[in-house]
Amino acid sequence: MTSNNNFIKFMLDVKDKNILFSDDYFYKFIKGKKAKVFNAELIQPACPHCGSVDIKHNGHYISNIRYITANASQPVIIRLSKQRVLCNDCGERSMAKSDLINKYCCISNISKRKIISALTEDRSMTSIAREHNVSVNTVQRVLASCSHNFHSDWDSLPKHLAFDEFRGVGRKLHFICIDGEKHKVIKIIQNRFKKSILKYFGKYSPQARESVETVTMDLNCYYPDAVRACFPNAKVVIDRFHMIQMLNRSFNSLRVSVMRQLDRTSRQYKLLKGYWKLYLMRYDKLEKTKPKYQWRIKDSLTQEQIVNEGLDVDDNGVLRNTYEAMQNFSQAMQKHDVQAIKEIIYSKNIVGKQMHTTLLTFKRNYRGVINGIDLEYSNGCLEGLNRKIKQIERTAFGCRNFVNLLKRIHLEEN
Repeated sequence: MTSNNNFIKFMLDVKDKNILFSDDYFYKFIKGKKAKVFNAELIQPACPHCGSVDIKHNGHYISNIRYITANASQPVIIRLSKQRVLCNDCGERSMAKSDLINKYCCISNISKRKIISALTEDRSMTSIAREHNVSVNTVQRVLASCSHNFHSDWDSLPKHLAFDEFRGVGRKLHFICIDGEKHKVIKIIQNRFKKSILKYFGKYSPQARESVETVTMDLNCYYPDAVRACFPNAKVVIDRFHMIQMLNRSFNSLRVSVMRQLDRTSRQYKLLKGYWKLYLMRYDKLEKTKPKYQWRIKDSLTQEQIVNEGLDVDDNGVLRNTYEAMQNFSQAMQKHDVQAIKEIIYSKNIVGKQMHTTLLTFKRNYRGVINGIDLEYSNGCLEGLNRKIKQIERTAFGCRNFVNLLKRIHLEEN
């Protein structure tokens, strides 16, 4: 044992007692980078087959191990000489092994663990490879060694689930299901077809599927059918955000169609075009007492006056009826007024074509809409996860492999 052996082990955090460092460490240029090179020997104290210490040394196998470093511009290389031994008792040949590195590998295990830690962050594989002085293929192999399974217990399911889809590999839509309370991913399926959803949840035991109480979703047409087929005791809960989003889009569609029939230089056109955000605000939050000069129309008006004058552009009153349906639904949702929601859905007022379609959709999913208003569950947690998945794809400049995408999601989530 050399005088600097313990010091070098402490600095490199090497804990294997069978590794002995020598004093002849030096600098060497490797692929254009100045690297620190440490010489070490991995000894074999006994035969791994029979445990005998009556062994004969039979040469060395030298491997250059890439080790972690705090300075990415200065790699650390451990030139490790592994002893080959011949057992005099059993006659077997063997080579010294260590937890520092796997057999037939030149990347240290601690470097692989650090790469896995870096993969949990929002970073590209190229930047991770550059920091750890390895190739991108090495980072991909480390990622391939990770599991992509989210939930493997076929006898239990959370009481509250959330369904949605996101656009992933090849711009295709993938189905995602998470725990509505703990916000943990249950499963991501490569497509969002009803057949695939039924096939996956059909693997769970009947007791596990019967324990599900609520399933939160958007207004996808075949999700309710899948829920009724898989979870007999579950309530369908329509997400509140998606309901408001559909109402706003329906009103905006009518507003734009009315606006396009007007002269671009007219006051009415500017009222509908330039102040579109005011129409989407809640009516009780509009300014009603203090007029402000509006440079678009060269007049002083309050926000309430702008909205009312813009709604009066349509002589048939369809634009105003559509606006009132959107506002009344939003207020009733905030107050949890089920009776008001029912009156709006079944109202016979003449509204825009898209708003009429939206109200018909609410009528077909009436029980889910009421559950969404009554219950506290929503798809907000799932929308946040979808945003994180989009960021993973954006950082990677797109993903071509679905399994690799699952592994990155799994690592970042855990």
